[in-house]
Amino acid sequence: MTAAPGHAAGHMTRALELARRGLWTTDPNPRVGCVLAHGERIVGEGWHEFAGGPHAEVVALAAAGEAARGATAWITLEPCCHHGRTPPCSDALIAAGIGRVVYAMHDPNPRVDGGGAARLAAAGIAVEGGVLERECTELNPGFISRMTRGRPWVTVKLAASLDGGTALPGGESRWITGEAAREDVQRLRARSSAVMTGSGTVLGDDPRLDVRLPGASRQPLRVVLDSRLRTSPAARILAPPGKALILCTELDDTRAEALRAAGAEVAVVAGRAGNVDLEAVLMLLAARQVNELLVECGAGLAGALLTAGLVDELLLYVAPTLLGRGARRLADIDAPASMAERLEFAIVEHEDVGGDLLLRLRPRPGQG
Repeated sequence: MTAAPGHAAGHMTRALELARRGLWTTDPNPRVGCVLAHGERIVGEGWHEFAGGPHAEVVALAAAGEAARGATAWITLEPCCHHGRTPPCSDALIAAGIGRVVYAMHDPNPRVDGGGAARLAAAGIAVEGGVLERECTELNPGFISRMTRGRPWVTVKLAASLDGGTALPGGESRWITGEAAREDVQRLRARSSAVMTGSGTVLGDDPRLDVRLPGASRQPLRVVLDSRLRTSPAARILAPPGKALILCTELDDTRAEALRAAGAEVAVVAGRAGNVDLEAVLMLLAARQVNELLVECGAGLAGALLTAGLVDELLLYVAPTLLGRGARRLADIDAPASMAERLEFAIVEHEDVGGDLLLRLRPRPGQG
């Protein structure tokens, strides 16, 4: 096969490139890539494509054949050591005669969590971890969050004008941002395990919240927080493709049956102050193997998540326009008692998206 550019660390960069091919397809599994090499010469490559399919290591070993013996395996995630849908990758590497394993990050899955590296070392294979670890964690934030915190990685997506308006006083909001920004949101949905909104948004905007990209092979679960089951059975969010889950605090049998007849699943979660308990919602979604949760919502739900410290990332598309006095707000939150108590974010990334500004923001330490 082809030779890797630059020094050997380039092999892990290549493994990360391979892992990114599974950005839209591996859910609920992590995105993983693997490169097998003798020095600078690559003899096998692989990436995990979909849950239940062969893992990256197995694909790379099959590509390398006998050339795998004595090679170094560059893997973005510690090889697994347990039987899931597929056999342990650590056993496959040992059987193939791999001489050395270098991985980017340890597997946070409690069924692995150092066990794969230990099994390889016990077989006499040299093992090294932590190479391009940060890049790998950025590729799999949801899987890591679900395994270590018992909840998904929560990203809230909002679009606003320069003066912080998300809609005109009467509610009109189409379109604040341009077509390129809306296409970018389609890619966000495609990589997400689930897309969540509130019943107010469903009633007011009747969104679909599905993926409409050419070649998209998977639809995220669409989740509606609807404590009183106000969602109409005719709502577009319930229509194919994909599945919809409506979460309420009390079950009204007549309304629930109508929603189920329309194709939705209805489930009850704990309530808090008349609304669904957001922490209970996240725990429920994690139990359903939701890794990355994209929230597309109005000011009420956005404010509730921010106030509760449950937002891991805020994606804000800012349009170079003004909506003026009375425009609807970005997030409904109480004003802080002092400037020292205000919510603060770090700008992780900024990008021009077709003339709109995309800000990727994360809460500063201690705020979420």
